[in-house]
Amino acid sequence: MGTLVVLQELPDTLLERIAEAAPHWQVHAALTPEDRLRRLPDAEIVFGWHADAADLTLRPGTKLRWIQCWGAGVDKFPLEELAQLGIVLTHTSGIHAYPISEVIVMMMLVLTKRFQLTLRDQQQRKWRPDWQPELHGKTIGIVGVGEIGQETAKIAQAFGMTVLGVRRSASPLPHIDRMYAMDDLDRVLGESDFVVVTLPLTPDTYRVMNRGRFAAMKRDACYINVGRGRTTDEQALIEALQSGTIAGAALDVFETEPLPANSPLWTMDNVLVSPHQSGASRHYADRAVDLFVRNLRDYAQGRPPAINCIDWRKRY
Repeated sequence: MGTLVVLQELPDTLLERIAEAAPHWQVHAALTPEDRLRRLPDAEIVFGWHADAADLTLRPGTKLRWIQCWGAGVDKFPLEELAQLGIVLTHTSGIHAYPISEVIVMMMLVLTKRFQLTLRDQQQRKWRPDWQPELHGKTIGIVGVGEIGQETAKIAQAFGMTVLGVRRSASPLPHIDRMYAMDDLDRVLGESDFVVVTLPLTPDTYRVMNRGRFAAMKRDACYINVGRGRTTDEQALIEALQSGTIAGAALDVFETEPLPANSPLWTMDNVLVSPHQSGASRHYADRAVDLFVRNLRDYAQGRPPAINCIDWRKRY
């Protein structure tokens, strides 16, 4: 019936699952430039993406009708062009909730217990017991509450934390004690001991965390970003950390990646640096294929993909 091209390296067992979901379709893995050049011009569905895929598919008269993104973020895709060509774009939002929520909680615990300094003491064979704060009873503000935020909220409540949530709609959600709209972000910042940002990158969220926003936070609060690096004005964050405007930060994403070697963030005692790996679970490929196959079964039967379709107006 059609051609499906997989640009992501997958084990044969997962490729077989994809083929079983679309009987009579041609399913090809294209991992080399030569394979992409040969396969992509005929592709109706592409699973994954690559820098040269746009030149081979996004042209008038393209056969391409659907792209399944390997990740949750779509800010690097040519969204206007895809919309004009009538190509559906879906992402993997929802499969990151377990690994990223675990990283968020780990970051809060390490910052609270200053355990990064304990690990350094271990390497230097220093014995320095310390009276430490507790996570119980603290307030967490989650900015951009989606699947990740809701899973984080559930775990935070198990620690006896108060959970504040921020998103476009202030509609109540399970495990969120109080929900706010984005217009009330400064209020949430001022009440939170931990500010956790899980926002996608859009024109509205670009550097939404800036000097004014860090100034609105409590001086003993910590900032955690596991969403997109460019939602944060990184220089403003560095200045806030250096001046004591905020107490600490844990970052999995950055404005420039990899984080430049000369960034002050590398050597700050009150900062945790993670190489954009919070969602990198060993279960990732299975979950991504599970999600893709659910949509693929519908598509193979003539129905459009319904799960995780990008809203062109919202850009996520």
